[in-house]
Amino acid sequence: MPFQLLTSNPARDLKLPKRVGKEMKSLSPDSAQRFLKECAKDAHGLLFEFAIVTGMRPGEYLGLRWSDVDLKENKVSIQQTLVRHRKGGGFEFAPPKTPKSRRTIPIPSYLKSQLAEAKMRQNETRLKAGPQWQDYNLVFASEVGTPLSLRNLQRRHFKPILKRAKLEDIRTYDLRHSCATLLLSADENPKVVAERLGHASIVLTLNTYSHVLPTMQEGATDKLERILKK
Repeated sequence: MPFQLLTSNPARDLKLPKRVGKEMKSLSPDSAQRFLKECAKDAHGLLFEFAIVTGMRPGEYLGLRWSDVDLKENKVSIQQTLVRHRKGGGFEFAPPKTPKSRRTIPIPSYLKSQLAEAKMRQNETRLKAGPQWQDYNLVFASEVGTPLSLRNLQRRHFKPILKRAKLEDIRTYDLRHSCATLLLSADENPKVVAERLGHASIVLTLNTYSHVLPTMQEGATDKLERILKK
């Protein structure tokens, strides 16, 4: 069959479907406190508290190693991320998502103490596991040292915590959103929030959390009024 030239672009009038993103939810200050209160009663509660304090992506805190934690300086560094394979199972550790994702995050002193205690408990678990222990040097690991499953964490721990705290259903990823929203609502500099989240640009942070900006603008107006009408 001979080739024929098209007189017009057949895809010219094609309309692509709009991309529908997942609804972003976040915890309010009161909800966050209730959430953390219930986290203290859960075996993996520290992981969820760590997630909301640092704003890390799930793959980042699930791939965090003890060598990336500096308990003397109260900071953690993101040097790798956990990647789960959808086909055939398995996992691997990969470099952070973007150059900006490779970052260092300060942590509060109380969280430092909890991490130190968690390391001691993990050492005891390692001894009990004996030769079954697989040493990936992970901060948050299973009973044999392997990476934790986010799906299992959600079903067995995260959702029950939300239910006990009488909070609406959210995703574990929304803990990252909660970190950003709480900081921006407290008038934290958006650039600082962007660096904490590892965003490639502050524009991404501002676009993602634009719902917080109106209250920030009102606060800025009040500050200007106090300065100019002092």
